[in-house]
Amino acid sequence: MSGEMFYDVIVCGGGPAGVSAGFAAARMGAKTLIVEQFNCLGGVATAGGHGHICLYSSWGTDERVVGGIIYEIAERVAKAGYGICTNSSADFEIEGMKLVLEQMAEESKTDLLYHSFVSNAVVKDGKITGVVAQNKTGRYKIMADRIIDCTGDGDVCAKAGCGFDMGDEENGFCQPVTLMFTIGGVDYEKVSKFRGNDYKLVDVWKKARENGDMRPFQHCIMGWWWTPTRPDQLGINFTHINFIDSTKAEDLTSATIEGRKQAYETIEVYRKYVPGMENCYMISTPNTIGIRESRRIHGLYTLTKEDLLAMRKFDDSIGYGSFFIDIHSVSGPGMDKKEYHPEKGFKYQIPYRIIVPKDIDNLFVAGRCASCTHEALGSLRVMPQCGVMGQAAGVAAVISLNRRISPKEVNVSELQKNLKDQDCIF
Repeated sequence: MSGEMFYDVIVCGGGPAGVSAGFAAARMGAKTLIVEQFNCLGGVATAGGHGHICLYSSWGTDERVVGGIIYEIAERVAKAGYGICTNSSADFEIEGMKLVLEQMAEESKTDLLYHSFVSNAVVKDGKITGVVAQNKTGRYKIMADRIIDCTGDGDVCAKAGCGFDMGDEENGFCQPVTLMFTIGGVDYEKVSKFRGNDYKLVDVWKKARENGDMRPFQHCIMGWWWTPTRPDQLGINFTHINFIDSTKAEDLTSATIEGRKQAYETIEVYRKYVPGMENCYMISTPNTIGIRESRRIHGLYTLTKEDLLAMRKFDDSIGYGSFFIDIHSVSGPGMDKKEYHPEKGFKYQIPYRIIVPKDIDNLFVAGRCASCTHEALGSLRVMPQCGVMGQAAGVAAVISLNRRISPKEVNVSELQKNLKDQDCIF
């Protein structure tokens, strides 16, 4: 080991869940560190190139059901002039988001450690007491009273010995991964007119495949993200790579190479088939492939599709989810047959118990690696809900420290009061 460091709270991963957890804990006075593998905060929103966050509102309405830090982030990036924010979503410039998040870290006195992987967990007598971080300097044993796993893949929990599930129930297949990319030279008004009400433009991509201009990796748009602060640019959610295990470096490597190949092929197709994109060009591909699913850690409760569709209420609610069950095909292009669009006003409560691993003490898990089923994850995995879970984990970590109790013993009423005081909605 190159040395040891000591904190009240360590947050592993600086994505939407991680920044929400870290800022919440630090604002409550805990000495807090976020360990992040890339050179910025924001996760998929920045390093992953996904300049769009939704859904803050109940499905099909502008009734905002998500507040707290993850909504504050949207407001601040818009106020800084790097995007736009509504009660439902945020669209933003990725570089501006990086800056805003670091400003928030500085204001809250949250320590950051970039370019660092969490490579192991330190466990004693069923309790996690620290993590091992690997970086250019060497290996660090970072000790803390509470650890929050916001790695997305549940890396810390898995290293600590927590049980987990992975993939769908039939074959163990995870949702496909996507390499986002940003293009310039777009006449967005012309593109929007061509698109009309045909969101996915399925016939366009079918024609491109039939003409031999496109391999059959995709047959519908997954997202074109636009902000008026950069009117000629578009963030593209279109590439689609199946059968990837994001816990394996070899799979991440092959997926990145294939994703970049698909991205450049896509630009050629857009130039030929989409009015308004005749002169589009590549601006950037992101630092990392976008991952929709991997480990789901076993918690004190497992959130199910049935819970979501019934809009089940929980006494230990920490916030709302409201996104449709968004499952991309686990074995081919397009969407999975399990995709489900709910009725207008859909929202469901997220219970505290899904962010408390059942196997190891002093540990929280937040984000897409929380305790849920494959189908429930289709909704729960999006950024606002990751932020909801992260902030609850950060607050609960400090409460448990102050009360000298385990995460399992946190008084839910006290947790909810603190969340309400921090402008969360539950």
